[in-house]
Amino acid sequence: EPMTGYTMLRNGGVGNGGQPWVLRWSSRIRLTWLSFTLFIILVFFPLIAHYYLTTIDDADDAGKRIFGPRTGNELCEVKHVQDLCRIRESVSEELLQLEAKRQELNSEIAKLNLKIEACKKSIENAKQDLLQLKNVISQTEHSYKELMAQNQPKLSLPIRLLPDKDDATFPLPKSNRNCRLHNCFDYSRCPLTSGFPVYVYNSDDYSFGSSLDPLIKQAFEATIRTNVYVTENANIACVYIVLAGEMQEPVMPKPTELEQQLHSLPYWRTDGHNHLIINLSRKSETQNFLYNISTGRAMVAQSTFYDAQYRPGFDIVVSPLVHAMSEPNFLEIPPQVPVKRKYLFSFQGEKIESLRSSLQEVRSFEEEIEGNAPADYDDRIITTLKAVQDSKLDFVLVEFTCKNQPKASLPTEWALCGERDDRLELLKLSTFALIITPGDTRLVISAGCTMRLFEALEVGAIPVVLGEQVQLPYNDVIRWNEAALIIPKPRITEVHFLLRSISDNDLLAMRRQGRFLWETYFSTSDNVFSTVLAVIRTRIQIPAAPIREEPAVEIPHRSGKAAGTDPNMADNGDLDLGPVETEPPYASPKYLRNFTLTAMDIYRNWNSAPGPFHLFPYTPFDPVLPSEAKFLGSGTGFRPIGGGAGGSGKEFQAALGGNVPREQFTVVMLTYEREEVLMNSLERLNGLPYLNKVVVVWNSPKLPSEDLLWPDIGVPIMVVRTEKNSLNNRFLPWDEIETEAILSIDDDAHLRHDEIMFGFRVWREARDRIVGFPGRYHAWDIPHQSWLYNSNYSCELSMVLTGAAFFHKYYAYLYSYVMPQAIRDMVDEYINCEDIAMNFLVSHLTRKPPIKVTSRWTFRCPGCPQALSHDDSHFHERHKCINFFVQVYGYMPLLYTQFRVDSVLFKTRLPHDKTKCFKFI
Repeated sequence: EPMTGYTMLRNGGVGNGGQPWVLRWSSRIRLTWLSFTLFIILVFFPLIAHYYLTTIDDADDAGKRIFGPRTGNELCEVKHVQDLCRIRESVSEELLQLEAKRQELNSEIAKLNLKIEACKKSIENAKQDLLQLKNVISQTEHSYKELMAQNQPKLSLPIRLLPDKDDATFPLPKSNRNCRLHNCFDYSRCPLTSGFPVYVYNSDDYSFGSSLDPLIKQAFEATIRTNVYVTENANIACVYIVLAGEMQEPVMPKPTELEQQLHSLPYWRTDGHNHLIINLSRKSETQNFLYNISTGRAMVAQSTFYDAQYRPGFDIVVSPLVHAMSEPNFLEIPPQVPVKRKYLFSFQGEKIESLRSSLQEVRSFEEEIEGNAPADYDDRIITTLKAVQDSKLDFVLVEFTCKNQPKASLPTEWALCGERDDRLELLKLSTFALIITPGDTRLVISAGCTMRLFEALEVGAIPVVLGEQVQLPYNDVIRWNEAALIIPKPRITEVHFLLRSISDNDLLAMRRQGRFLWETYFSTSDNVFSTVLAVIRTRIQIPAAPIREEPAVEIPHRSGKAAGTDPNMADNGDLDLGPVETEPPYASPKYLRNFTLTAMDIYRNWNSAPGPFHLFPYTPFDPVLPSEAKFLGSGTGFRPIGGGAGGSGKEFQAALGGNVPREQFTVVMLTYEREEVLMNSLERLNGLPYLNKVVVVWNSPKLPSEDLLWPDIGVPIMVVRTEKNSLNNRFLPWDEIETEAILSIDDDAHLRHDEIMFGFRVWREARDRIVGFPGRYHAWDIPHQSWLYNSNYSCELSMVLTGAAFFHKYYAYLYSYVMPQAIRDMVDEYINCEDIAMNFLVSHLTRKPPIKVTSRWTFRCPGCPQALSHDDSHFHERHKCINFFVQVYGYMPLLYTQFRVDSVLFKTRLPHDKTKCFKFI
């Protein structure tokens, strides 16, 4: 039976009773209960277990907790957990050790990398040093071959000869009147290399010292304290100087007493050889008390000489000492223009005694000279000059009678009228100033004549000296015909015609030369004393002492930062400069002509400028300046002009920039607390050809940052500390500057290498000029009747700013030591105008404009902080500077030019196989 039922179910539920749906329903019931049971087991049982376990952990007895959180110590109390803790600690310790080793290895790797970089840099430096050594060897061999070919090896100085304490006496000439250097001067005391030591007697040690004029005595003592030639060691002295005048009338010693005191001087040595007796005159009253005194072989320097007393080439005619203890005020000196003044000429004077009465009182001419006595031309002079005044063809003022009591004078001499200020006011209105020499021709020069000459030169009246027999001050070294007219008295009737025929250009040239002579040799006690020494030193052909250079106090700084190469610096654009000289730093030769200049260029040295430093020490460099350049103002005794070290006539392409085959320049960069800008500017100089050294003038009292790393640009960088913040420091002749060429550049200037190189090559062919990039010009303001400074673009220029310009170091000496101090004071006052002052100086000396070379319109550093030139008051101050400088110089020395300099093949396309050459046009 059961089988039957089962069978029925398999066959679709048809069987006993026919009820298949019952089976299907029961099957579904079983599946539902199975699913529900599984759900209860899988869901509710874990929840109940969780609740139970949580309840157990919340029991008060903490020791009965089994599944709650436990501390590390509690876990480690379990034995198998303790093993895991030990394993964890061991692994952590090993990891710390491995990390320490890793860091140590990384540190060693970094050190090794630094060593590798240092080795690479050392290798590169060694290669550069090797290349420089090869260049030095090559240049040395080349120089040796040139010297051998020229057969002019360099000579060392001879051994300095020192004189003996006891000089051997040599026989006196037949008459003191016959004294000359060859028979009355002991050359053995003055070797060429002696340095010209001068010993000055202390006048207070002798009784005649109390009779000296106090002002002259004080001025003389102040002068000798600062003179470079004065020595206190009398045993090595070349010349011995004694101040014997001007004497005061009431206490003047008798001639016999003064002669005895002079002969008793400790180093007189019986005849007074190598002695100089100075008799300075501060007034027009003449004192010639040395006329009746035997001076032996001693030289005499004074303002009054009789023909029987004066020994040409031995004695010295000096100028009067008017400004004994004061400096002349340049602002009170009238300007040199306009050329023509109110009066064509003027003269004021009174002749106290006629020539005939003078001869009768003293003695006749026949007793002094052979032949008949000359005619007295003074009467003819008076008649002629009065006729010119009465003709009224020109405004002329002549007065032969003083309104007040005339000054005391020698017989036949024209006495001065009035006070000094009154005479100067008249001369300021006069184009020419007549100076009538004494009627007594035995009186070759008098203090009255030198006083008239001094006053005429001081205010710019051209002296007209009537009487060719006169011996003007320092006449053996000064060409007076360049500053004065010396006319024989018989030509008095032609004087008016001659004065009217002189052109304005010649008048201005003579006036400027007269201003130079007055400022250089007459104006101050220092100049008078220095001139007297310079005359003697020039006569015996001893060169001047070296000039003082500004000692550079270096600021320690760290260098080593490798300077990169700016791609813009290497981009020459259209300016291809061809081959470049690559040499190690090479200093310009010094003192090549210090002995020959004194012997060969006497007249040019004393009468033109730039000329010798015969009043001032000797500069080490020989500036290659035009020999025909005449001094046209400022009063400085400059060193002579001469050829440079080159001049061999080489092709330009071989010499690469002028007649000096080997030459470099020094960059002088003024900066003030702009370290980032400065570092960028220095890096731009990396790899610059011809660069010898960089001198950074640190113009701030605050020192550079200690952590500042300076770039290594391949040449030395000297950071110089200054005493004060002054723009004049830009032009100080630092002793670290060893080249003649100086590139003065601002710390924010941005110039390409090709521009600098081309500017340097142009300067080498125009060494007496300022050669640079930014041009400016001056203009006349008609409404305000004054000069203006203009920086607008124009077709002409008269200045090149020294923020990017080449100039000769020679001008640094002149700017710092010779140029009037009033100009430097104004630069310090405004903190401005130093570039204008340098342009004034160079144009004033050379009478040439500066040279502008090709450059972009803008050369400033992009993005750099603003400089002083952006201040609103900058241009107003520069207007004032120009007008003040004109007052000091007496005229406007700046000259206009309308051209700039490009290379010959500028923007010229040539085949690559053609060699390009460049030359100044």
